[in-house]
Amino acid sequence: MQFDNSYARLPERFHTHLRPTPVSVPSLIRINESLATELGIDPAWLASREGIAMMAGNQLPEGTEPIATVYAGHQFGHFNPQLGDGRAILLGEVLNDQNERFDLQLKGSGPTPYSRQGDGRAPLGPVLREYLISEAMAAMGVPTSRTLGAVTSGDVVYREQAEPGAVLTRVAKSHIRIGTFEFFAARQDTAAIRLLTEHVLTRHYPDHTGSDNPAFALLNSAIQSQASLVAQWQGLGFIHGVMNTDNMLLSGETIDYGPCAFMDTYHPNTVFSSIDNMGRYQYRNQPPIAHWNLAALGHTLISQLAQDEKDAMRLAQEAIDQFPVIYESAWYEMMNAKLGVPSNTDRSMSTDFLKLLEDQKVDFTLAFRSLCDLAEGSTDVQDALALPDATITQVFDPKEPRFEAWLSRWRNNLDDGQILNMKQHNPLVIPRNHLVEAAIASAVYEEDFEPFHLLLDAVTRPFESNTATPSFILPPRDDQQVTRTFCGT
Repeated sequence: MQFDNSYARLPERFHTHLRPTPVSVPSLIRINESLATELGIDPAWLASREGIAMMAGNQLPEGTEPIATVYAGHQFGHFNPQLGDGRAILLGEVLNDQNERFDLQLKGSGPTPYSRQGDGRAPLGPVLREYLISEAMAAMGVPTSRTLGAVTSGDVVYREQAEPGAVLTRVAKSHIRIGTFEFFAARQDTAAIRLLTEHVLTRHYPDHTGSDNPAFALLNSAIQSQASLVAQWQGLGFIHGVMNTDNMLLSGETIDYGPCAFMDTYHPNTVFSSIDNMGRYQYRNQPPIAHWNLAALGHTLISQLAQDEKDAMRLAQEAIDQFPVIYESAWYEMMNAKLGVPSNTDRSMSTDFLKLLEDQKVDFTLAFRSLCDLAEGSTDVQDALALPDATITQVFDPKEPRFEAWLSRWRNNLDDGQILNMKQHNPLVIPRNHLVEAAIASAVYEEDFEPFHLLLDAVTRPFESNTATPSFILPPRDDQQVTRTFCGT
């Protein structure tokens, strides 16, 4: 591996140098061969004893400079002035053949100065969840952190009960967060904010390096990337569950797959996270929360935006006020692609369809996928999806008068060019909550990883109908419903 560790070269107040804490008996769960190849890492080496030792944190290759990074964050709206990598260690930055830079981080690699009395370890269940959902998101085209591989540790982790431990190797374009800026802003460390702004622009938005106002360029770039990202979440029925500012990356990637989940039945108030008692991060709130988080970023950049504070505040507000406009444009563009209609289609086409799904309590994923088959000329949805006869009633009620009226309007707006691409915007297979939980339970309680491997193979081919089986497509039965998800920390 070719390492070039730019973040480790920033001043010491940005991070702490330390090595991972070795585990007892590392054992391979799985490696991501395609991602390894993209990074220029030999998959055979990664699956070897030396590769497994690296993913466990027991043996580090030449060129690594392991660090734990420090940051702050607004957690459920309340500011915590110091957080940081409490159970993750950044080994270094890998350069691939195209000279693209990626962080290589171990999650569950032992305590750090930011562990806040935690053990720094990760239970097996959350590691498997992150592997499944991060790779599913990548396969669906969503900017995301990735999973290079996972190993069991041979050690026991204590949470609500004793659980087997594991370590996940995470890859991201960087792990720099809104909370990283908040950490230095809270300390009025304007020099650090200036350095961090230059670092992020160079790394993620190089077209804006040399800008007359780097902070303004960074803020606008972050607004663009976050608006696009959250629009993609909404289009998939994905609920992040913990949109704290320390979980929002400046690279515009999804990170922290703790209490996240995908909706089955559509309802805009859906919330899964066991710690989100007030529904702050429910599905409908994700766009305004992203707006709120970006306002927090803008606040950290006031010292950099202009010499006069009033001018700086005006620039920050000017940028932040554009988020709803940019987000709405991204959302309608995404929805029109999902519906197979031209970009200038009346926006009520999208909102009326979602209202129908809500009123009829329809499965979000299958509703949109059914439209693909109808658009291609198949009126027999259960045949098109190879599902049991009863399943069509779980998709929608074609005899409902409002649906018939909407369907007629939709058919009149279909665009032949868009129809060809509809299925690439509407997955058939998602990591449904009940399937994820079943795979985790099998691995944790029965030491059987086969359901995990089968589900991972399915969700990383989300648009393919010829390889999907009904068990990976169907919504959960009433007795399979998963209504709460957990952080695992």
